[in-house]
Amino acid sequence: MPRSPPSPDPGELPLPSADARAHSEKVVAHIASSIVEAGGWISVADYMGAALYAPGLGYYASGTRKFGADGDFVTAPELTPLFGRALAAQVADVLVSAPGDVIELGPGTGRLAADMLAALAARDVVPAHYLLLEVSPDLRARQREHLQRHVPALVPRVEWIDVLPKRWQGALIANEVLDAVPPHVVVRRDGTWQERGVALDGERLVFADRPLAKGALLAAARACFPTEGDYASEINPAAQALVSSLARRCDAGALFVIDYGFPAAEYYHPQRSAGTAMAHYRHRALADVLFLPGLADLTAHVDFSAIAQSGVAAGMTLAGFTSQARFLINCGMLDLLARIGDPSSSSYLREAAAVQKLLSPAEMGELFKVLALTRRIDDVLLGFREGDRSRRL
Repeated sequence: MPRSPPSPDPGELPLPSADARAHSEKVVAHIASSIVEAGGWISVADYMGAALYAPGLGYYASGTRKFGADGDFVTAPELTPLFGRALAAQVADVLVSAPGDVIELGPGTGRLAADMLAALAARDVVPAHYLLLEVSPDLRARQREHLQRHVPALVPRVEWIDVLPKRWQGALIANEVLDAVPPHVVVRRDGTWQERGVALDGERLVFADRPLAKGALLAAARACFPTEGDYASEINPAAQALVSSLARRCDAGALFVIDYGFPAAEYYHPQRSAGTAMAHYRHRALADVLFLPGLADLTAHVDFSAIAQSGVAAGMTLAGFTSQARFLINCGMLDLLARIGDPSSSSYLREAAAVQKLLSPAEMGELFKVLALTRRIDDVLLGFREGDRSRRL
């Protein structure tokens, strides 16, 4: 039975508090119970789903701090309000062509919503509603507090929703959402196909592979994986189904996916033979997704080719695909930075450092991509007027 990768040396990582470790032990017990009920094995997708979203226990459902310097990662909106202002330039154009709502999936602390609303109001292009799809009561409270503090006059336009709207028109934003949709992990070893899962070794969670039966998962892996050699990687039908559902529900507008990932040719490159799934704990990326379940964020990179194909198959048009850096520059990020003021001022230097992180190929500029799908919008979108890589998908 393949065991999990060794955990990092505790001396190299901040130690969890006694309460945090006790919480992780409850998450492990919950997952162990699921494994027993399932007959001794669950897929990596089911494991990650429980570790992230189990009510009251999962990483995103337990109320622990996740964002910012005291959390486990920092998203683009947390770095600088210029991210939201640049994105608002694109969204404003969409709302002119397709008046309606702005919908944000997984809105984090509410910073992107506040920055977007303020920038849209400054452009006199305010959406009918700004809908936040958020299931965590703790994060909803944080979002409401942030919006009340920064854009109180616009809060009446904000609504929280529990499920996807049946129909939508306007702009839909999925910023660092699809990487948190649990994938399946398929393994080809010595010419045989298996699915990686999680089992129990005593009370410890361990990886275990089992033969993969014929079906959609095997067909997708056969189509994507390199033709030779041992190989393991993710297939994410749930992420594809989410985008397909969003696309089918769209009457007119644009769907923007902003995330880290690759087109299929790069995602399933022969040298990327161990997949992309990882854990994020205290601003460190770890290969062991079994590390402290419930205390670490679990992610996998996005296969943008599969996402684009799902949206197009559901009736939307592929309107653009480019790096985050090129998208933000096209949307006026550098002009927004210049308006901060004196380049020697502390405020300018602070924002410039954040912009550097967002745009630099060595930071988030190249790894993060932006994909746009549209319906009933004919104009070339602002963010893709230069550097569009759609043909690579």
